[in-house]
Amino acid sequence: MFPFIIFIKTLVLENSLSNIAASQKPATIEWISNLRVLALFAVIVLHAASPLLMNFKTAPLSDWFAADLYNALSRFAVPVFVMISGALQLRRDYELGDFLKKRFTRVLWPFLIWSLVYIAYSWYDEELPFYGDFWRDTLSALHQLRNGAYYHLWYVYMLVGLYLVIPVIGKFVRNAGKNEIKYFLLVWFIVIAFSQPYLSDYWPQIENKYFSGYIGYLVLGYYLANIELPATSPKTGLLLFYLLCLASIILGTYLITNRTKDISTILYEPLGPFVIFYAAGIFLLARATVFYLPPSLAKLRDLLSNLSLGIYLCHALLLSRLDDWGLSSKFGNPYYSIPLTALVCLVLSFVIVYLLSKLPLVGKYIAG
Repeated sequence: MFPFIIFIKTLVLENSLSNIAASQKPATIEWISNLRVLALFAVIVLHAASPLLMNFKTAPLSDWFAADLYNALSRFAVPVFVMISGALQLRRDYELGDFLKKRFTRVLWPFLIWSLVYIAYSWYDEELPFYGDFWRDTLSALHQLRNGAYYHLWYVYMLVGLYLVIPVIGKFVRNAGKNEIKYFLLVWFIVIAFSQPYLSDYWPQIENKYFSGYIGYLVLGYYLANIELPATSPKTGLLLFYLLCLASIILGTYLITNRTKDISTILYEPLGPFVIFYAAGIFLLARATVFYLPPSLAKLRDLLSNLSLGIYLCHALLLSRLDDWGLSSKFGNPYYSIPLTALVCLVLSFVIVYLLSKLPLVGKYIAG
């Protein structure tokens, strides 16, 4: 219980959230950059491991357990991305039109361009029928744009929805006292908990959509980025808490899947109690951990961080091609082939997006 107590104490420390300055110290920017790059790599690891995870019935148990391990390790990624957005965006008082113009322009152009790339790739790979008729193919492409042209692009649809609410929720958190923010997070967590299959039958007929979804991660990121940490380093307690959450997700997924004889992702779900605690632990651990990077590595980290959207949009295409070229979890022992595949994918995606970002006039619209 010690790590859990440390974590809860960190959440309820007395502090003032109403006087946060618009600017942050360089160290804060550094830990957020570290966290963004870590989350970016974790997303690629997750997608590299997922095909093997789905093969519970046919894969050797030792191989499947590697996929379970890497999926659990990386499930903090999307929640942490949203928490970073909350930490950075909610503290600023934007002019509404300026915010919508800047944020939507930065996201929508790369999203649209890469969506068209994935539609073309689906035609090439024969995953999507190509009719050779302009109007039928145009309608097919529009249908894909409405629903998502590739599996990972759901994140952008969710992000756009969050951007619509950030100007409103930002005014709330900047003017709310700590108790109001704690109240919001508590109700959000209770709603998430009772949305799970094992508790949903016990929820009374109370409308709960106002406290559901990823909006809670925005507020949680803002809160955890600005609370006052204990004077003594909480890293040991946070690390133990992180490992406890990780072990629960890994073993719990195996036990449920083994009992039902079918893959269960209930403990992996981003909007689930286990992942909320898991992501919050990673977020605080990254904030509490300060380490020195040589200038060259710090520059590379910041470059990766700045290009993270473009790399995210690009990486799924590279994973598919790497699989065709023989590099995937099937390349060898999945305990090393999964992270190796993810690392190669990250490097190639970075190189491609970096080169695209250097194109005159259009580079920023592609690379994000």
